[in-house]
Amino acid sequence: MEWIKPGINMDIIGKRIIAYVFSALLIGVSLVSLVVHGGPKMGVDFAGGSEMIFKFETLPTAEQVRSSLASIGLAKATVQKTVMEGHTQFLIRTDVEEGGKSDMAETIRLTLQESLGSNVELEKVDMVGPQVGKDLKEKALMAMFYALLFITVYISGRFELKWIPPLVMAVAIIGVASLMDKFSLGIPAQIAVALVIAVAGFWVLKLQFAMGAIVALIHDVIITVGVFSLVGKEFNLPIIAALLTIIGYSLNDTIIVFDRIRENTAKHSRRPLDFVINRSINETLSRTLLTSLTTLVVVVCLFVFGGSIIADFAFALMVGVLIGTYSSIFVASPILLAWEKASGETA
Repeated sequence: MEWIKPGINMDIIGKRIIAYVFSALLIGVSLVSLVVHGGPKMGVDFAGGSEMIFKFETLPTAEQVRSSLASIGLAKATVQKTVMEGHTQFLIRTDVEEGGKSDMAETIRLTLQESLGSNVELEKVDMVGPQVGKDLKEKALMAMFYALLFITVYISGRFELKWIPPLVMAVAIIGVASLMDKFSLGIPAQIAVALVIAVAGFWVLKLQFAMGAIVALIHDVIITVGVFSLVGKEFNLPIIAALLTIIGYSLNDTIIVFDRIRENTAKHSRRPLDFVINRSINETLSRTLLTSLTTLVVVVCLFVFGGSIIADFAFALMVGVLIGTYSSIFVASPILLAWEKASGETA
């Protein structure tokens, strides 16, 4: 069965302006949502606090549980219905540490039991201190930063046979980030400045493939984080793992297209770059879409049947696979053409 016939020649590069506008719109909405909500909604892993699971003899509604929690000053607690081992339970997250208010878990249990008139059992309690949460958040952000940075070093060496300049630039960027850390600037600010320096460095060093890859990956991460902000989902360590997975998945698609561009550049050396890029994208389009479709089927099954514990992780992967596929076709490769037109040189 062939969904995309061999020899297809869709004018993808010709639609790049529409793609740029669409991407800019998605990024704009994502950034506005993050600003309005004061950044991503951090889970207990990063914000610190307690996470408790309660089992009820007579299952209440989420609104009844929230009302009971409000009576003891926990109106901002997160209440989530979850299914574990065939039993429906409630997961309650609060920024109050266990033991911080005379054994918070037991206080909540007694309050729920009294207000709902049903026997309530405490199944599990997890606690993360605020300093531990802060350290985890910083390490998670730095993991994503270093992943993006050294990916671009690999891209430069793989496609442009330039290893030393991007390595030197990577070390210099790490040095700048460390220097900023001494001035007590936040990790997000450090990463933002470092990425701006990286993109500028790619331009100066003429590392167009690295620039295309890093722009596409930043594009994917910002939009995925923005979707989480829009739907009000929490960020925790599994979501960071999902973002790193998205970076790897999107990069894999991008490398396939870049490989074909390199081959076709030698094969069609007399043709303009827009022809070479468009032909390369069309030749890899079937592989890209079929791979993404099969991956998406698995992720959707995880989301639907995997239970609430893994649902957010699967949701992040769903968004990432869709955005990553889009960016490998409409963002990463057209950046090469934009670079050529802006610099006046051939890629």
